[in-house]
This record gives sequence, structure tokens and C-alpha cells, in this order.
Amino acid sequence: MTARGRCEGGDVALAAPGPGGARATALHSPALDARPGRAGEATALETLRVPDALSARVPAEQRGAGRDDVRLLVSRGRAVAHHAFRELPEQLRAGDVLVVNTSMTLPAAVNGRVGGERVVVHFSTRGADGRWAVELRAPREAGVTGPRPGGPAGAVVRLPGGRDLVLEEPLGPAAGARLWWARAPERVPELLRGYGRPIRYGYTDRDQPLSAYRTVFALDSPDGSGSAEMPSAARPFTVPLVAELVRRGVLFAPLSLHTGVASAEAHEPPYPERFAVPAATAWLVNAVRAAGSGRVVAVGTTAVRALESAVGADGVVRPAEGWTDLVVTPRRGVRVVDGLLTGLHEPQASHLLMLEAVAGREALRRGYEAALQERYLWHEFGDVHLILPDEERNTPNCSSNEW
Repeated sequence: MTARGRCEGGDVALAAPGPGGARATALHSPALDARPGRAGEATALETLRVPDALSARVPAEQRGAGRDDVRLLVSRGRAVAHHAFRELPEQLRAGDVLVVNTSMTLPAAVNGRVGGERVVVHFSTRGADGRWAVELRAPREAGVTGPRPGGPAGAVVRLPGGRDLVLEEPLGPAAGARLWWARAPERVPELLRGYGRPIRYGYTDRDQPLSAYRTVFALDSPDGSGSAEMPSAARPFTVPLVAELVRRGVLFAPLSLHTGVASAEAHEPPYPERFAVPAATAWLVNAVRAAGSGRVVAVGTTAVRALESAVGADGVVRPAEGWTDLVVTPRRGVRVVDGLLTGLHEPQASHLLMLEAVAGREALRRGYEAALQERYLWHEFGDVHLILPDEERNTPNCSSNEW
């Protein structure tokens, strides 16, 4: 792994004006087709298999003493160590900055009907034109859902409260499209508050309250926007732990990236998502880097995507907001992120390419093999992985955003 993992040259992606005229990097209009990565892209862990028994089925506070009662796998280069998450302050140092996503998780799953067919609508992302990207899922036993063919165009989805949702066009290639742009009723946030519930996947035991899917950093958005799925890397943080980190001189830098609905079955790369990096965060990250006084550690892959979408070819982070289609891979590398705190991802997950860009392939492999051997727990209610730099300083290849 590189000590800083930074790329000082080359372009991130296209730049364009964001909402309100703010500068934004790596933007695509949500009306454009999403660009998933090449099919079959291999991750460093494609041959690993995670037993079902290692899925975290309920939140940590229902298994133990509290949210922070999870394990912390620490990778420093190729060295691996095992800790409790409450020991995180001892793994960081004064001057380090934790970049956190403040996006609020929405109750994004709503029951509906298409003709006589029952469906579950997952509200993914609100577009700039007022439409919503949605995924229709097939309800199954015990409150979970399964995949369903998308569309067709013009289909009317009956929603609670007498509202209708009209599917208009697929997001991405029409064949097998999972997400569709739909003309939604007005005040979708109100609809979600009244009838929605958190998106839940089959590895969990039962429905959980919305509070279980919100982090200590989550803030309400003025327009009701938020994340379809929890930015889960920050879930184990508690107010006392944050206070202890601050007492030790660790800094916090907020930004937002509203996550869309993940591909539970196909492990697609992320679609374009809305993000905002405020001026104060850009200033703090630049100051820490310029002083060499600490490390920039992203809390979650969403924080990496947002922060790396706001850095220019000169390596300077600038205030930015809009839509990012940036995909961080080993070939593209990272520019400003030194370390990453993240959950444990399935071996086929596209997020692992980002982890490999930060940690390096062999370090990532060793970390995950140790997690399997020590029976760490996977998914949003599971254990977490802290990736920190080793002492070597090499520069990754950041010449491309192609997969």
C-alpha cells in the first residue's frame, strides 16, 4: 500500500456546473444513462467465499452492549491487527481528519401494485428534473424482496394514499435495466415518511426501526433528500466516542453523498449520485495535507467518492456539488484519501476495487483472509475495517477513470 495513496497529476473526470452554478467535478446529469463498469471486472477477492453464518443479522446493540460493540480489523499495509471498535481513538493520532457523510437515510421502501401484481418500490435517487430513479422489487416471505424485471415504460404503480408513479425510461441500457426514471407524485419525502420503511435485504432477521439505519452524523436535508441505503461505515460511532476522538485531537470534516439503491444481486458499480463538499471541508483537508500533520481518513466508500470528486488536477480539493459518476479503481487511484474506515464487503462487490485502490491488492487480500479466519461479521450491521498507510511512499497510477 502507498503511504498516502495520492495522485498528483491527471484529470479526475469531466467538470461541469452543478446545481446553483457551483463547480462540481465528475458530473453527469441524472437524465443521462449511467455508466456501470465493464461486466466481469475482477476484484482482489473474487475467489473468497463468505459463509452465511458471518452475516450480521441484527444491529450490534441487539447483539451486545451498544452500537460501538463491534470488532475493528486494522490493516497497516500488509500487517493486520484485531481490535474493538471502541479502541479506534488509539489507532488514530492528533491531526488526523475523519471525513464523514452526513446524508440521512430515508425510509425508501414503499409497497405498491402494478395492475394485479404486488411490488415493493425502492426510491433510489431524486433527479434534477423532479423525477425519481426507482427499482421495483418482488415481495417475498418474511418481509424481504427479490429481483424483478424492470419496466415496462408507461407502467403505472399504485402507491399508498391514492398516489401513482409512472415509469418513463430505464436508467442505463434498456435490456435488463434495474433502475427506471419515474414521474413521481409531489412531496415524495412526505410519502416516504407516511408509508415508507428502510430497505432491507435477506441476510437480516427482521425489520428494524428507521433509527437503526441512521448514523450519529446524519443531518436533515432542506429538500428532504437523503440516502436510499445507510452510509453504514459510520454506524458504530457514538456521541461519547466522537467526543473522545475530538479530545485526542482528531478532526472531523463533513460532506454529503446521497446513496442510491445498491444492486443486491449483480454487484453493479454505483450509478451517478448527488454529492456536496462544503468549503469548510475542502479548506480543512487541504490544510491537513499541506501541513503534513495528519492523515485524511474517509469514513465509508461514499465519503471517498464524494471527496475524490472534488479534487482537481492540481491535487487541491475545492467546494463542489452536483452529480458524480466517478468510479475509483486501482487504475484510477486516489488523490487525497490516505486511509479508509469501511464495512466488510462481499467478494464480488464493486466497492472492493476502491478498497484495493487505497490498500493495494495483497494488503486487501490479507485483511479479508484474516477477517474470515477470525469470523468477523459482514454487512451494514457487522464489523468494520480500518485501512491505514504503511511507511512506504509510492505514487499510484491515476491516469484514468476507466475500468
